[in-house]
Amino acid sequence: MYRHLIKRLFDFLIALIAIFPFFIILITVGPLIYFQDKGSIFYNSPRIGKNGRIFKMYKFRSMKTNAPDLRNEDGSTFNAEDDPRLTKIGKFIRKTSLDETPQILNILKGDMSIIGPRPDLPEHLKLYVSKEIRKLEVRPGITGYSQAYFRNTVPWKERIVNDIYYIDNMNCWLDIKIFLKTVISVIFQKDVYITQNKKDLDET
Repeated sequence: MYRHLIKRLFDFLIALIAIFPFFIILITVGPLIYFQDKGSIFYNSPRIGKNGRIFKMYKFRSMKTNAPDLRNEDGSTFNAEDDPRLTKIGKFIRKTSLDETPQILNILKGDMSIIGPRPDLPEHLKLYVSKEIRKLEVRPGITGYSQAYFRNTVPWKERIVNDIYYIDNMNCWLDIKIFLKTVISVIFQKDVYITQNKKDLDET
């Protein structure tokens, strides 16, 4: 009952309450993003949702316009503090996780949950093997078990293992612990970036 009804109710109510703080962030950060290079405030990216449904995930744009698509060797998104694609305000909102706050809108729409596996890109669907597809049994989250406890320090495939562990053990108490752990990680800015070899998929 928690997984299918109570969790969704909590998500909706908390997201509804969070709308006001989100709009404060929007009117504060939005102009800074725009005047940095006159580009869009938002970065909207297609992601895989529950049961494999593709949806548009909202983020504040942290990169320069027309930035190339860089990936790690495992196909996951490249993420580094010295990433030359980041704007000045982009480095700040990425480090503080403010870039993720527009996903409050995804929660209200029913695309996402507050707690759940981080959503993958559509092209990752063909890279799932064996029971990894089970990651799609639940709504993806703004934060999750792997994100809270390991942030960006583990490879993509290991994150999927952590995601399945979460699905098998999902309950209210675990969600509360993940939420509190995420808050601590964000405050102390722990493990924001991962150092891996990267490749430019746009140029291969």
